[in-house]
Amino acid sequence: MFRSFANINYRIWFAGALVSNIGGWMQATAQDWVVLTELTDNDAAAMGVTMALQFGPPLVLVSLTGWVADRFERRRILLATQTSLLLLAIAVGVLLLNDVMTLPMMFGFAAAFGVVNAFDAPARQAFVSDMVSSGDTSNAVALNSASFNLARMIGPAVGGLLIVAIGSGWVFIANAVTFLAMLIALLMLRTGQLAPRPKNRRPGGLAEGFRYVWGRSDLRVVFVTVFLIGAFGMNFPIFASTMALEFGAGADGYGILSSVLAIGSLAGALLAARRDRVRVVIFAAGGFGIAAFVSAAMPTYVSYAVTLTFTGFMIVTLLTTANGYVQMTTAPALRGRVLALYMAVIMGSTPVGAPIAGWVADTFGPRSAIMLGGTAGFVACAIGAIWVFTSGRLHRAENSRFLMTLDETRPLDVIEAEAVRRPEPVEFSDEAAITTPIRTTRDDEPIR
Repeated sequence: MFRSFANINYRIWFAGALVSNIGGWMQATAQDWVVLTELTDNDAAAMGVTMALQFGPPLVLVSLTGWVADRFERRRILLATQTSLLLLAIAVGVLLLNDVMTLPMMFGFAAAFGVVNAFDAPARQAFVSDMVSSGDTSNAVALNSASFNLARMIGPAVGGLLIVAIGSGWVFIANAVTFLAMLIALLMLRTGQLAPRPKNRRPGGLAEGFRYVWGRSDLRVVFVTVFLIGAFGMNFPIFASTMALEFGAGADGYGILSSVLAIGSLAGALLAARRDRVRVVIFAAGGFGIAAFVSAAMPTYVSYAVTLTFTGFMIVTLLTTANGYVQMTTAPALRGRVLALYMAVIMGSTPVGAPIAGWVADTFGPRSAIMLGGTAGFVACAIGAIWVFTSGRLHRAENSRFLMTLDETRPLDVIEAEAVRRPEPVEFSDEAAITTPIRTTRDDEPIR
């Protein structure tokens, strides 16, 4: 389960990412609470707009961000993006501490965070495969997700407590400090041990990555599933904050809900370290739908919090497995572009679903918004099930007459056209004539 830790570069990266992710979740909690309670009067729709602005740029800029991740050194890209995010966090913190932040200004900063993250996310995801061997890529992706969700378990609770204790502005400043951990880790990496990666310099850009995805039915199913869950099921800031207000809890109660969700998320990420199967993505989508409807029916804060562990488990199992599957089965020369498409689907789906979820929460209540996300999970599961039964990949297992198995796509490298060479001509010989089958024709049969 932890075999990627044998690589020193990965150990350094994991430690820096964990500290930085804790700060990121602290800031996310503070930003959502500022928009909901300090800049508006419990306006969930405004929070939805903020999320749309923050997660929209990866969709708009996907043609550029994927090309950048494939064309340039990913470590340098991450040094630039992490520094930019640090400076943005300081700027927001200073404005909040001086009581001059307004809702339009927060919208602008959310968009700026989104632009930087649009370049950061595909480079960060693809950089994992540069640090470990191809056989450990899926394990490293799952451990990355575990780090992310361990931070999610700690960061929101700490962020909620800090909002109450010292104010939301200082939470942004604290997050800026945690970015230093990632910057130091990137500078400490042993660059000579990073795996060389093939570069695809042919024209085509994003279109080439899109054709690759469109040509594989398994990736189409994964992308559609991730889009539906991302658009309507991953609006947790809206769900949890409005449910916290319904139960009479404050910022600390909202932060605790985020941390409870992360308990199940961490378990899902660790178990997914052993999985990179598309069937797990399909089952997890259905499981998420069930968990969402159960949580929406909970009558108390405590019972709602308990069900969030199952919600977190299902959604992270789905996303971690999908991420590992995409990386493991994508040609290395196209991995950056395909991952940019993948991140655009996840993050770009939020501008579609977050405003809708916010409007539903305002109009019909947060429970209806949660059930909308659960319905998306059931639809995604149904689409996956239809694909399983119509793709021709489902057949009886060889070692059992009662079990069925699903053929998975195997990772294959793309051989560049310019690298293909014609074989040298072989001289004709009697030996070749003896061993080579030659088809003969009758005198009255035309030669084809």
